[in-house]
Amino acid sequence: MQFTVAIDGPAAAGKGTISKAVAAHFGFAHLDTGALYRAVGVKGGDPVAAALGLIPEDLARDDLRTLEAGQAASRVAVIPEVRAALLDFQRRFARREGGAVLDGRDIGTVICPGAEVKLFVTASAEVRARRRHLEIGGDYDQVLHAVVERDTRDASRADAPMRAAEDSVMIDTSEMTIEEAVAAALAEVSRRLGR
Repeated sequence: MQFTVAIDGPAAAGKGTISKAVAAHFGFAHLDTGALYRAVGVKGGDPVAAALGLIPEDLARDDLRTLEAGQAASRVAVIPEVRAALLDFQRRFARREGGAVLDGRDIGTVICPGAEVKLFVTASAEVRARRRHLEIGGDYDQVLHAVVERDTRDASRADAPMRAAEDSVMIDTSEMTIEEAVAAALAEVSRRLGR
């Protein structure tokens, strides 16, 4: 069975947690597409060469979840040649047998516009900054500034900007517990699967 769940949204909205839970619940494969861009960003050097030379070990680096890696990912994601280098990999992953969940910024709009389920997970900038601050520490005001700066860059890039697909279901996690957000996503996927 080929069944694709596309989960998009800004940083620290909860899409990674939701994606992993959906994949585990239904036995689907999971791909955090942001990790691809983070890996390219932290490799340094020529971003296009880094994207073309990406290997599985690059996705296992300990520094991929840092604020710096997130900023680096956002900077390299605006380069059309980097996006093109990673596009085929993501599309092949999405249509693998057994189902797949992909999370990122442009899964439902660019990578998998034909996905069977499209979710857009969001939360207020302040809530997302608080979550990221708890995760990585540092100065809250700097974290908030970085979150807002990244949102602006991701939403305004010329190639594949972050936005909700017209047919996506919005899940605003600002006032939800993790369990409530996961339950909302599972309910939508179950509905589309006819369960």
